[in-house]
This record gives sequence, C-alpha cells and structure tokens, in this order.
Amino acid sequence: SELIRGFLLSGMPCPSSCPPGLLALMAPGLALMAAFSLPSQAGDRRALPVEKPSGVKGRTLILLDVNTKSPVRIISENFLSLQLDPSIIHDGWLDFLSSRRLVTLARGLAPAFLRFAGKRTDFLQFHNVKNPAKSRGGPGPDYYLKNYEDDIVRSDIALDKQKGCKIAQHPDIMLELQREKAAQMHLVLLKEQFSNTYSNLTLTARSLDKLYNFADCSGLHLIFALNALRRNPNNSWNSSNALSLLKYSASKKYNISWELGNEPNNYRTLIGRSVNGSQLGKDYTQLRSLMQLIRTYSRAHLYGPNIGRPRKNVIAFLEGFMKVAGGTVDAVTWQHYYIDGRVAKVTDFLKTRLLDTLSDQIRKIQKVVNTYTPGKKIWLEGVGTTSAGGMNNLSDSYAAGFLWLNTLGLLASQGIDVVMRHSFLDHGHNHLVDQNFNPLPDYWLSLLYKRLIGPKVLAIHVAGLQRKPRPGRVIRDKLRIYAHCTSYHNHNYVRGSITLYIINLHRSRKKIKLAGTLRDKIVHQYLLQPYGKDGLHSKLVQLNGQPLTMVDDGTLPELKPRPLRAGRTLVIPPLTMSFYVVKNVNALACRYR
Repeated sequence: SELIRGFLLSGMPCPSSCPPGLLALMAPGLALMAAFSLPSQAGDRRALPVEKPSGVKGRTLILLDVNTKSPVRIISENFLSLQLDPSIIHDGWLDFLSSRRLVTLARGLAPAFLRFAGKRTDFLQFHNVKNPAKSRGGPGPDYYLKNYEDDIVRSDIALDKQKGCKIAQHPDIMLELQREKAAQMHLVLLKEQFSNTYSNLTLTARSLDKLYNFADCSGLHLIFALNALRRNPNNSWNSSNALSLLKYSASKKYNISWELGNEPNNYRTLIGRSVNGSQLGKDYTQLRSLMQLIRTYSRAHLYGPNIGRPRKNVIAFLEGFMKVAGGTVDAVTWQHYYIDGRVAKVTDFLKTRLLDTLSDQIRKIQKVVNTYTPGKKIWLEGVGTTSAGGMNNLSDSYAAGFLWLNTLGLLASQGIDVVMRHSFLDHGHNHLVDQNFNPLPDYWLSLLYKRLIGPKVLAIHVAGLQRKPRPGRVIRDKLRIYAHCTSYHNHNYVRGSITLYIINLHRSRKKIKLAGTLRDKIVHQYLLQPYGKDGLHSKLVQLNGQPLTMVDDGTLPELKPRPLRAGRTLVIPPLTMSFYVVKNVNALACRYR
C-alpha cells in the first residue's frame, strides 16, 4: 500500500515493471484521482478536493497544478482600485488629503483608479470659490478651536507655494482637532444614512484642487461622479452645475474620467420620484455631448450606470439603460455590499455561502451586458464587506479580509475588469486607512495583492488523496485557491513566475503539494496572520511572523518573503490568507505582457 501511495503522490505513472497484481490494487486509487482532478478556472470552488473525515488518522494532501500555457482571463492593470466618499467634505478630511502619510499609503496601491462617489454624490453642488474655510458650513467652534479654519487657510497658502505635488506635514494639534470634528460629524452622517435623508454638500474649487492633487500625487486616475438628481420639470437632467465643474476642471487641465449619479435605481427612496433606465441613458448621452464640447474631455472616459444589487427591478433598469446608452459608456458598473454592518458578527465573514453570493450577481450583470454590447468591460464599484458604515472590530479587522481577498479572486476569475474598494479613508469602519492614518488589515492585504499579482489569470487543477475517503465530504468551500502571473512591476521575480493566493477557512491546517509544472520549484511564502491577542478581531497583522507597520510617514515597510526549499509541501495554517510566488516556472502565459 505504501508503494501505491508513493506513485499516487508523485503523480508518476507506474513503471512497466509493475506486477499485474499491483496494477489491479492501484485501480481504485487512480479512479479517486480522476474523480477529483477536475480542470477549472482559477477560483472554481467545484474543483476543490476531499476533506479528511474527523476521527480518521492520516493526512489530506492536495495536489495542485496550474495551466501555464495561456491565461483564462486578462484584467486591467488597475484591477484593484479605490473609492473616496463625498462625506469627506462634510467631516473635513478632504482638507488633509495632502498629508504625506496618506499620499505614501495611496502610492503603495498605484496604479489604480480613484472614484469620488457615494450616497452623497447626488446632493453635491460645485461652487467656484477659492476660500473654502470662509464659505464652508459646519458644526461651529463648540468642539474645535476658533482658529481651526484659519489654520486650514494657512496650510492651503503653504501648499500653493509648492511646485508639483503639494505635500503637507500637519501639526499633531491640527490633526487632533480634526479628529474631534470628524467624531461629532460622524454621528450626523450616520443619522443621515439610517434615515436615508441627506443634506446638500458644496464642493468648492479649492476642494476639487485638493482632491485632484491627492489623486495625481498618488499615481491614481480620478473618476468623478456628477450629481444626477438635479432635474428639470420634465425629469430630464439639469446639466448646468455639471457644466460649470467640467469647465473649471478643463481650465486646470485636470485628467479626469466621469460618471453620472450613484445607485440611480434607488432615487425614489431618496427624493420621492424615480428615474428609469432609459431616462438615465438619455442623461448619459447628454453628458457625453457636453464632454465633446470641451476639448479637454472630448475623449475622456465615461462609466455607468452604477446600479445596486441586481434584483429583478434593477435588472429591468439596467436593460433600459443599455438600450439607450450601452454604446455611450466605456464600462458598465454596479456595486455590492455583502452584509448589513449593523448586524454583522465575526462568524459571518467565515460563511462560504456568503462568499459565493457575488457569483450569481456577476452572471446576471454579464447576461444583460452581453445581450446589448457583447464584450463591453464590466466593473464592480463601491464594493465593501458591510453596508451602513460597517462595525468597529469587524469590518475593519483581519476577519474582513477573507471576504475581500475572495472578492478579488472571484471577480478576476470571472472576467470583471476593475473592482473599486469602498473606501480608502472614510467615516465608519469599511475603510483601508483609519483616522489616525494607520493602515488596517485590508490595506496590507491590498498592498500584497498589488505587489505580487499581475493581470493574467491562470486556470488551476486540483486533486485530493487520503487514506480512507468518506464519500460526500469535500474541502471545496473552505479552501480557495487562485493563480495569476506574478506582477511585471515586481522586479524581485523574473517574468514567467506564478503567484498563488490561498484562503483557508478551515479550523485546521491544510497541506498542498505542487505538481506538474510547479513541481520542485523554489517558492516564496507571504503568510498574513493577525497580530496580538485579539485574533480575528485584530486591526494589526504580521507577515511571516513580523508585524507590519509603516517605517515613517514617507516609507512603507519591505514585504519580506520566507523562502521555501524546492519541492517542499505548502502548509496552510487555519483561518489564514497567504500568497506563494513560484519562482522560475518560465510559464509561457507569463513571459510577455
């Protein structure tokens, strides 16, 4: 039996010298291999192997190979992108986007898009004045010092004197006052969110300058969502304010792409009257005509309609939009939040059924898009683990990373071109960076993804072997494996290398043996685990046992791998996320861009 097991684990055929009796004994084992060696696209959960039954001694060994000849999908270089909510105007954080620390953190995730949009998009008015401190409304001086706004003005003047990127080092007292202001404003924003009634926001020219400066200095391409709820009496879009913003941006030669509105299928709940898909399509056609009148934006990109979860009525909305404006937009967009942040528990982030809810949405969106504009790019915008601002120590913890990393793998494997994370910096607890400008676990996960994962998606092949299989017990849901060509921008690895990323939701470790083209290659491990006594609730993480923190405001830490010897079995600890770069595979799919 040990001889049989050795042949099976090695993946080698039985030599011609095998006695006939031995071949007969091997037949059941070979049949087992065939049953579970199902070729799949990266992330296909049906391809995952058998789990060891409880109470049975022995080990589950997973054999993993990757198709290195050609990619199954090629996604955008900006696949992992970011979003900023207009609420940062309300709570004052927009004034601090020039912070050296924030710019350093954003640069780490470049190249990417930066979408400026959210619930308050359709209550945003552009006002071409230069002094935001004197014109900005706000809570008043009862919880921050009287000279706070004057400090903002002085900071703006200092920035104006800089050439190129305008970077600031804000005094600690200034940041402390801002946190006090934001904490008070947070209560106001939450009240608006839960009541679904939003106050108007004013975006000044100065504020737009700061927003664009942040995007430009960080290597991000700004996508600005215009207010679609300014309506004429006949319910057509009133474009006067948008035209003012377009003209100002053009005068500054800002390189911006555009959208119109946010979740337009929900307008009835916001203002008591609806805008149907065909009307929004006409509004997009009108916006495209405006853009063509302004030389700077005559060839700029336009994205939409940014619908919500594709239920039956939302699908009808999308169909109406695509009939009218399917050829007008450069990519079709929608958004998704997994769970209600007000009721989330840590166990929610481990539910495989929840991880799979996105697949059905992707299929629904793809069906409509391919009916009207076959081959049109599809983007997922405004994705977050939880709605309603999230929950402290949950949606901003290590546990939320399981949903986030699986989202990235699932979307890439199914051909979604771009995904935008809500939000880079925000009120609530769904963000990548907190209000002390410290990166949270999902930031470090995103940084690893950016550094190691390229746009070419590869198919994986998985087989499982164990001594006493029990029919019907399958690992498939709780061990998720995705494969890409290693990022071309990472100069630590030669072209032709492959990166695997693995999510282990089991409460036991799993062992993976690399087979086929990956066999006997040197592997670099990047194992991300929670750091400290809070476990899955932790807001701190460690990479290969070393805590991750910024070196200083201008420097991210080196992400050091742990080299594994050639041919070594990969041991995946329970409840962890990890990346493995298989070096020098010389994969044909990965040699060229």
